[in-house]
Amino acid sequence: MSGISAEQVAHLAQLARIDLSPEEILSLTTELDQIVDSVAKVTAVATPDVPATSHPIPLQNVFRADVVGETLSLEQALQNAPDHDGSRFKVSAILGEEQ
Repeated sequence: MSGISAEQVAHLAQLARIDLSPEEILSLTTELDQIVDSVAKVTAVATPDVPATSHPIPLQNVFRADVVGETLSLEQALQNAPDHDGSRFKVSAILGEEQ
């Protein structure tokens, strides 16, 4: 056990201006003690000969080449539009404007 006490938890709660009940202090004392013990175990295993990693699996670039493909003509894009002015879609006004 790392020795986190209920008094330390209560003091930290007071510094953070968190009102904790005695039951919450006891629960947090146990949980924080377990967290500190777990970190200590990882620290003991993480020796200088173990390389630091951010991901367990090596990452590689997953982007594809940006290649221009076939696009719609203006007429094709507007053919199924409910309303257009020949070169743009027409939509009703929004945000409380008059329609």
